[in-house]
Amino acid sequence: MSTERNAKFEALLDYLKRTRGFDFLGYKRSTLERRVLKRMHSIDIAGYVDYMDYLEVHPEEFVELFNTILINVTAFFRDQATWDYLAREVLPRILADKPADEAVRVWSAGCASGEEVYTVAILLAEALGPEAFRQRAKIYATDVDEEALAQARQASFGQKSLQSLEPELQKKYFESVGDRWIFRPDLRRSVIFGRHDLLQDAPISRLDLLVCRNTLMYFNAEAQAKVLSRFHFAIGENGFLFLGKAETLLTHANLFVPVKEKNRIFVKTTEVSLRDRMLIEAEAVEGQAINQLGGRTRLQEVAFDATSVAQVVVDLNGNLALANASARALLSLGSNDLGRSLQDLEFSYRPAALRSPIEEAYAQRRPVKLANVERHFPDGNIQYLEVQVAPLQGDDDTLLGVSITFEDLTQRQKMEAEVHRIHQELDTASEKLQTTNEELQSTNEELETTNEELQSTNEELETTNEELQSTNEELETMNEELQSTNEELETMNTELHQRTVELDHTNAFLKSILGGLRSGVIVVDRQLVVLLWNRQSEDLWGLRTDEVVGQPLLSLDIGLPVEQLPFQAFLAGKADCEEVTLNATTRRGKTIGCHITCTPFLGTEGERQGVVLLIEETKDARA
Repeated sequence: MSTERNAKFEALLDYLKRTRGFDFLGYKRSTLERRVLKRMHSIDIAGYVDYMDYLEVHPEEFVELFNTILINVTAFFRDQATWDYLAREVLPRILADKPADEAVRVWSAGCASGEEVYTVAILLAEALGPEAFRQRAKIYATDVDEEALAQARQASFGQKSLQSLEPELQKKYFESVGDRWIFRPDLRRSVIFGRHDLLQDAPISRLDLLVCRNTLMYFNAEAQAKVLSRFHFAIGENGFLFLGKAETLLTHANLFVPVKEKNRIFVKTTEVSLRDRMLIEAEAVEGQAINQLGGRTRLQEVAFDATSVAQVVVDLNGNLALANASARALLSLGSNDLGRSLQDLEFSYRPAALRSPIEEAYAQRRPVKLANVERHFPDGNIQYLEVQVAPLQGDDDTLLGVSITFEDLTQRQKMEAEVHRIHQELDTASEKLQTTNEELQSTNEELETTNEELQSTNEELETTNEELQSTNEELETMNEELQSTNEELETMNTELHQRTVELDHTNAFLKSILGGLRSGVIVVDRQLVVLLWNRQSEDLWGLRTDEVVGQPLLSLDIGLPVEQLPFQAFLAGKADCEEVTLNATTRRGKTIGCHITCTPFLGTEGERQGVVLLIEETKDARA
């Protein structure tokens, strides 16, 4: 790629980072450019600058681009043999090393649409039993692709996705809802999803199993080393690393050693070089910040679900992203409604039309309130609601979606008689609030002290980054050594090609000799299946080579009584050479005498592999 073209491509990557937060610095440039060009060609755009303009006008294109780059390809029990080994050998070892009341921690990095995460959950539930799984299993599933995560969170799959699943497992772990299959909700609560960038974010720690299949192969060598060092920090002393089938060159024996290399399962080494130790120690500092990631994420989910006010969240594409327990009860929503378009759901127009308030909230970037909304029931009762539509914005003020709350005000009318008493109680509450404000002031001062400590920690991290820069230079030296190894492999490939040419010459030589013989030659194996049938045999018996090779000799319809030949004596080693003369009928119906010489067909170590028949036509048939 020319310097100018390279600069334009880097400008596109910087634009993606600034607008969407995706940093592709550690990805292989050749692979990355190929995936981007594939997407550009699909919409008939040739230049990177034109493509940036297209992205600004069509923001929905980001989803298609990221799906093309990240290649979210996964399946249940993909590479079945490796999962069988994991269930048979690895999981029993993990459980044997842990107390019965201790949590089993699993991280699926690069989980895509979730099939591999739920595969791990099924195997772990099989090993623990459903009850122990609900109490002990902590499965963290992460990816950089928000769309894939949203799909994975739904735990909903079509019948085609479950084809590789045994019927017993499908019936045991999935519930049929319409034409979809939903993973069991009681087990789904043990799976925690979150966005995580392997190159930017610190790893989850104290893991018993880390699954990262066919993800590292998209990174360059420097990024791979960084991620693997983080994995080394994340995995516990008795933990395992499970890589993909395509990641043959990622063993990094200085960090991990194979338990079963064929199945890409590894354990971490206890002795690490200084260079790798520096990387690991740097990751340990970052790891302190997210040791409680799983707990906090789960706490947020439970807190959202426990809120008494009904609340739903709709993303920018107009799809239902979240709904707490109160909203599900109030609006009659099920788990299969998550991900559906808002316009397909009844609450989008009853009890109030929400399309216009949502557009107004987006346009003005402020909450829009609908007061005194009446909801009529078939039995004549009326429910009074206050609906509020509030835009959700990121740190950079980009819109993420809207939050819609439904507050039930029906009881307010019944409480008007108690307003006076409530006012008196409010006076008392005001005094308590004053005391609370003073306590909050004290808390704010403590937070300021904490912020100063965090600033000091950030300065220490900057020093660590400088040390990592030195380590990166050493990794570049390792890349040069790998280049030398590739050159040696090219030399070996050249030698192999020469040997192939020699073998082709030998085969041609053998074919020429067999074709030049005036006698018929037939070679059969120990089961009397035809291995060789030369041109003279075709002339004698009227069958072409492609018609007989691979067929039992005794089943061929030819004029030679082959059942009279001493095959068993040769195969049993009772004879080395025998000549037999038999009457036969040629393909033209002519009766001839055949002088047949039988010799053993020997293997490379002298063992008898079959029989060679040399057939010569004599002048007269025997009487």
